[in-house]
Amino acid sequence: MSNSDSSTTKTNGDQFARKGMSNGHASGMGHATVEIQDGKTVVMDDGRKPPLAIVLKFVDVKHTVAIESRFSWSAKRPFQFKRQSAMEKEILHGITGSVMPGEVLAIMGPSGSGKTTFLNLMGGRALRGMSGNITYNDIKYNKALKRRMGFVTQDDVLFPNLTVRETLMYAALLRLPNSLTRSQKIKRAEDAIIELGLERCRDTVIGGPFLRGISGGERKRVSIGHEILTDPSLLFLDEPTSGLDSTTALRIIQVIKNIAQAGRTVLTTIHQPSSRLFYMFDKLILLSEGHPVYFGKANGAMDYYASIGLKPLIAMNPADFLLDIASGNVNDVSIPQELDKSALPNGNDEAIQPPAKDVREYLVNTFNQELAPQERAKLFALESTREELKLAISEKRLWSITWTQQFSILFIRGLKERRHEFLSWLRFVQCIAISLIVGCLWWRSKIQTEAQLSDQAGLVFFIAIFWGMFPLFTAIFTFPLERAMLAKERASDLYRLSAYFMARTLGDLPLDLVMPCIFILIVYFMTNLRVTAAAFFLTTLTVFLDVVTSQGLGFLIGAVMMDVKKATTLASIVMLAFMLTAGFFVQHIPVWMKWLKYVSFNYYVYKLLIKVQYSDGEVYDCGTGCQSVGTSPSFHGIQLGGGGMEAWALLLMVAIYRILAYIALRRMKTGG
Repeated sequence: MSNSDSSTTKTNGDQFARKGMSNGHASGMGHATVEIQDGKTVVMDDGRKPPLAIVLKFVDVKHTVAIESRFSWSAKRPFQFKRQSAMEKEILHGITGSVMPGEVLAIMGPSGSGKTTFLNLMGGRALRGMSGNITYNDIKYNKALKRRMGFVTQDDVLFPNLTVRETLMYAALLRLPNSLTRSQKIKRAEDAIIELGLERCRDTVIGGPFLRGISGGERKRVSIGHEILTDPSLLFLDEPTSGLDSTTALRIIQVIKNIAQAGRTVLTTIHQPSSRLFYMFDKLILLSEGHPVYFGKANGAMDYYASIGLKPLIAMNPADFLLDIASGNVNDVSIPQELDKSALPNGNDEAIQPPAKDVREYLVNTFNQELAPQERAKLFALESTREELKLAISEKRLWSITWTQQFSILFIRGLKERRHEFLSWLRFVQCIAISLIVGCLWWRSKIQTEAQLSDQAGLVFFIAIFWGMFPLFTAIFTFPLERAMLAKERASDLYRLSAYFMARTLGDLPLDLVMPCIFILIVYFMTNLRVTAAAFFLTTLTVFLDVVTSQGLGFLIGAVMMDVKKATTLASIVMLAFMLTAGFFVQHIPVWMKWLKYVSFNYYVYKLLIKVQYSDGEVYDCGTGCQSVGTSPSFHGIQLGGGGMEAWALLLMVAIYRILAYIALRRMKTGG
C-alpha cells in the first residue's frame, strides 16, 4: 500500500466509553488506543495488540438437517407399525455475502427463518450438514480460530450465585494467556466492568429464576463482557436484545456498535428492532424460510424494496416492514404488478393481498436476479491483499493456561458457586433433624440380647443406606444442570474437559463431607455405638467412603442420561436393585441375580461397618446361654474381622464410576 493511499485509523476506547455512556453504557475493552497503519499492527497504549482484522466471507451457504425416522400407527390397523424412512430437509438455501472488520451485520427474519442456524454456521458451531464455503481471511474454519471468536448465546448462561465481578474475574483468569500476570488479568476484568457500565452491580449476584440478582440488561452486558475479555476478532451474538425494553436494547446495541468500531467483525441476529436500532447496523441479511431476500447496507434496504415495487403505504418502522414482507404479509404495502396478478378477488370484486407463498417466491426470485449477482461480484473482487491479515494459526489447539491452573481456578470457582447450596441453613437443619430422630430412636442401644443386637444392626444398615442414597441423588444433578454452561465454555476452549471434571468432582468433596461429620458426631454417641477411638474413626472413614462411592455413581448416571428426570428414575432403579439383591431382605436370591450384590456398594459398606462395630470376642444372651456375636443371625452370615477386601472393593468402585462418568461426558456433544 502506498503512502498516498495509506489510511490511519485511530479509535480511542475512552472516547467510545464516553459516547456509549451517553446512552448509559460504555464500549467493550476500550481504554487503549487502537492504531492500524498501512495494515501493520500497532501496539495499544496498555501494551496489548488490537484484535486481528478478519474478513468473513460466506458463499452459497446451505444447511441440511436429517429428520429422524419414526413409527406410524393407525387405529384401523392397530397391530401394524410402519416405519417412516429418515428424510433430509434444507433449512438454509444458498446465502452469500461478507462482513468486514468494523462492521455490524444484522441477521433478520421471522421466527423459524434460520437466523440462529446461520449464526452458528458462521461461528463454526453447527458445521454438520453444511455445504458452501465459509472463510476467515481466506482460511477455512479450524479449532485454532476459537481463540479469535466470541459467541454470546440468546440465553445468558451464567452461574447464578457468583457476583458480576467474580464472573468476569474467573473468565479472565481462564481465558487470558500466561503472558499476563494474575493482577493484570483481574484488572482487565475490572476494566470490562467499567467499560460496560456495570460498576453499580459489580458485587451483586447474577441471580436466576429463584434468586434475585441483576437485571436482564445487566445480565446481557455481563455475557458480552465474558466474551470480549480476550479481544476477539469475531463476535457473534444471538438475539442480544431479546426480552429487553427499548431503552435497554438501545444501550446493548450501542455497546455492540462500539465493539465493532474497535476493529472487530460483529454478526448478530435480531428479531424486531426499533427504527433507531435498525439504522445502527451496517449490513443486513433478511431471511424468509431460509432463503435470502436481501443482503447489503441496512440503510439501503427500503430503497431496494421501493425499486421493486414494495413500499409501505403508512408510516412504519423499517424492521416491521421488512419482517412483514419476509413473512408474506403485504398489508398496507404497495404491490407490484407481478404480485397484483396473483391477488385473489373477494366478494366485492376488491383485490385482497396475494398468498404469502407467492410473495416469498417473488422476493426470492427478484433478489436472485437483481441484487445477488451484484453482491457476488463484490465478494469475489474482495481480496485480503495484506499479509498481516492472513491468520498465522496452526491446526494444533493451544491453551491459554496450563492444566494445573485450569483445575485450580475451576476448583475455587466451583466452591464459591456452590457454597450457598451446600452450606445453606436448610441443609444443616435437615442433617441435624435426621440425626436427632435417629439418635432418639436408637437411644443408648445395647447388644445384650438378640433383639437388641438386631436393632443395632438395623441402625448400621440405615447409616449405610442413608449415606449411600443422599449423596447419590445430589450428584446426579451435577452434569445435567451444568450442561449449558459446559457446552458454552467448552465451545470457547476455556479449559480441558479433564480439568473441569476433576475440579467438579473433587470440589464437591469438602462440602459433601461436612454433613456426614455432623451426623456421626450426633448419632454415634447418642446410640451408644462402640466407644473406642479406633471404631469411631474407622466408622467415620467408612461413611466417607460410602459418600464418595455413591457420589461417583451419581456422577455416572447424570453424565450418561444428561436429563434430571431420566437420571432420577434410573438412580431409583439401581439403588433398589442394589439393596434387594445384597441379601439383607431376601436370603434365597435366584442364581442369575446373585451377581448384582457383588457390584452393590451398599453390600460392601454394610459389611465394613459391621466388622468395625463388632468382633467375635463379644458375647450376648441368646436366651439359651451366652454366645459369640459373630454367630448372630442378625448379620446374615457376615464373617467378622478383616475388612480389607471390602475397602479395596469400594476404592475400586470410586475409580471405576468416575472413569466411566468421564468417558460418558467426553462422548456428549458439548462443543469441545
